[in-house]
Amino acid sequence: MKILSITAGAANMYCGSCLRDNALASALIAQGHDVILAPLYTPTRTDEANVSQRKVLFGGISIYLEQLSPLFRNTPRFLDKLWDAPSVINAFAGRGIAVDPAQLGALTVSMLEGSHGHHRKEVDKLSEWLRNEPRPDVVTLPFTLLIALARPLRETTGRPVICSLQGEELFLDNLLEPYRTQALDLIRNQTDQVDAFIAVSNYCARFMAGYLRIPERKIHVVPLGINTEGYSLARPEKARSFRIGYLARIAPEKGLHLLAEAYHLLRSGPDMGMLSLEVAGYLAPEHRKYLDSVRARMREWGIEDEFHYRGEVDRQQKVRFLQSLDVLSVPCTYDEPKGLFVLEALANAVPVVQPRRGSFPEMLEQTGGGLLVEPDSAPALADGIRRLREDTSLQLELGRAGYENVHRHWTIGTMAERTLAVYSGVVAGAGLPRQ
Repeated sequence: MKILSITAGAANMYCGSCLRDNALASALIAQGHDVILAPLYTPTRTDEANVSQRKVLFGGISIYLEQLSPLFRNTPRFLDKLWDAPSVINAFAGRGIAVDPAQLGALTVSMLEGSHGHHRKEVDKLSEWLRNEPRPDVVTLPFTLLIALARPLRETTGRPVICSLQGEELFLDNLLEPYRTQALDLIRNQTDQVDAFIAVSNYCARFMAGYLRIPERKIHVVPLGINTEGYSLARPEKARSFRIGYLARIAPEKGLHLLAEAYHLLRSGPDMGMLSLEVAGYLAPEHRKYLDSVRARMREWGIEDEFHYRGEVDRQQKVRFLQSLDVLSVPCTYDEPKGLFVLEALANAVPVVQPRRGSFPEMLEQTGGGLLVEPDSAPALADGIRRLREDTSLQLELGRAGYENVHRHWTIGTMAERTLAVYSGVVAGAGLPRQ
């Protein structure tokens, strides 16, 4: 099958959606399919082999300039090529790009207006590029924030368009008014331009059906999968301390402050022996003060020397980091639809303690790899971690169950097979022959 997959770069950040899109494309290519993974805004950054093409559509600098001034909405193409070059985009991205949704309302609305917004020139450039490419069997979008591209993609290629649902509600809900309402209305009014939607979890499918008013018959669930190469039951020599881990973006909604509070409660209770709180993940410039505030609390509690921020990690570093842990917890304060970090921990036989919300209940029910606790509760989180600390046999049992189930059912190969089944069904239902 020939697949044109649009993905959205996130500058210099490891983005869960980018990682999933790249992993899926890699697995489909390995299974013999012809996949073009086309990045928008910036080149994508992944912690595995990057299979996206070099050309960047809707270059981030062009988008910014066109939003800023009408002058740039009519510049000749030879000028656009100068600042659309991946090297130029990366140079600017390296200086730090604000991705705070509260500041991006007008730009989001303009993108959702498609040909009627400030970026019509980019839509035209996309259509011109497509006319010079082999026609695919199916076209995919990474999330509904790009749903305005569905109509021009269908009109240019004559092929079905499928859109993923990967948690864009967190971004949308943080937009300031009137942009939030405008963005939601624009998405809801364009869902009929999409032939099918793929949700990354059952929770995501149920929620988005109501949130974006998508008919349930159009939503298919394909759980996440990860590349399990290098993930194993083997462990390096264990540290003397019980290591509690966190692996996610450093941001308030991911709940690091809750985990720090839970750690303090563990330290304040009965003797728990030697403990440490190990943290890794991308830190955006706008969240440095947040991390500083967590460190300050640990300092106030007299346990700052037990808190270790290891920075952003690549794949090899991530594997070593996970295999050094005894338990992982990312106590999100919102209903997380993905939870890639859960699968990565379990793939290394590291049990998790997660809030009973979003996709976590179904993930732990299906993998058997952890404990669920009351959301937004540091005491409940501390109790869950304490239970694993005090019951080594339970810790090993959950870790092994998670390891076996992830390696059996949550791989990128399985994700690719399930995704391909959706693609094939949509193409057959559209009555279109493969090219």
